[in-house]
Amino acid sequence: MQMLPKVHRAFADFQCRASASRYPPAPTRGFHSLKGNVQNLMVNETTRVIYQGFTGKTTKAINNARDAIAHGINIAAQAVRPNASLVHVPASFASGAVEEAIEAEIPLIVAIAEHIPVHDMLRVHEILRTQSKSRLVGPNTPGILAPGKCRIGIIPADQCAPGRVGIISRSGTMIYEAIGATLRAGQGQSLVVGLGGDSMPGTTMKEALEVLLHDSATEAIILIGEIGGSAEVEAAELLKPVISIISGRTAPPGRAMGHAGALLAAGELGADAKARVLQDSGARVLDHLGLLENELRAIFS
Repeated sequence: MQMLPKVHRAFADFQCRASASRYPPAPTRGFHSLKGNVQNLMVNETTRVIYQGFTGKTTKAINNARDAIAHGINIAAQAVRPNASLVHVPASFASGAVEEAIEAEIPLIVAIAEHIPVHDMLRVHEILRTQSKSRLVGPNTPGILAPGKCRIGIIPADQCAPGRVGIISRSGTMIYEAIGATLRAGQGQSLVVGLGGDSMPGTTMKEALEVLLHDSATEAIILIGEIGGSAEVEAAELLKPVISIISGRTAPPGRAMGHAGALLAAGELGADAKARVLQDSGARVLDHLGLLENELRAIFS
């Protein structure tokens, strides 16, 4: 693979800087009001991906790019306009890289770093609310995968297969378990979306679910939630057949379980209450991942 010349923040095709003066103060409202660009999640074989952090000191981004190329991503022979960016930058610098991608109006930005400082993410969300071009997935996400078409992130593409089941989860580990269950049930995946486990994700579970509900290639959806926040309850308002699993039923209140966002705070719905809301909305709620394979077989039989 030919090494690219080093540029500011390792933008392979062009560089830009986020300017505080460009962004007016954001109105006071919820973090996730970006409806018009949610379709940016639908990656495919035509998606043009740029790596931010490609020329860093480690070889992780280069190795990841090799895997992505093997999975179908095209190598750019010249400077092209990307429509997706993988932010392969350490947490302390990741927000700056995300801001640059927003400034460049890249439609889809995937940030895999965990524990980006909350203050940095507050600024990122403020900038996101002032524009309508860019859609952020993550941080702390394994990425997005359309098997056989495009991978942006670290989901093991060689363990997946094209199919009819969409998967949405805040947890990367749970995504991998769900992928295994679909394959054992004789099914593949249409689109896999890792939302990220940090407390301030760029894309909500409801937004990702809305995309899959309107995707003709997706006939069933696996929705994996956990304690903390209200994303699962909001997603329940939309409910194709949806299989849902809520992890953390025995987690003690006030303690983060694996993710910064997986924390049951005072006044929030617990795992059992979330499961009831999803069940009342028509989702098939399972107690644990071990039941997933048989449930998929029942849906497609």
